[in-house]
Amino acid sequence: MTPTQCKMARAGLGWSVKKLGELAGTTPNTVSRFENGKDAYTSTANKLREALEGSGKVRFEGDGCVCIVENE
Repeated sequence: MTPTQCKMARAGLGWSVKKLGELAGTTPNTVSRFENGKDAYTSTANKLREALEGSGKVRFEGDGCVCIVENE
């Protein structure tokens, strides 16, 4: 997951950086740093991705593709 994909997925869900940080077990500052392309640990990116995918509404596909799935 790229920083841009993270930001797109979070926006698609209507989540704040605070909410994503809470769900990923990290701080809002860490989320912002990652989304702005600053250095981040691979484990941080993994936590953010897991939290976004854990919503059941986000799927990452290929390079740069983020799918937001509506509940049926």
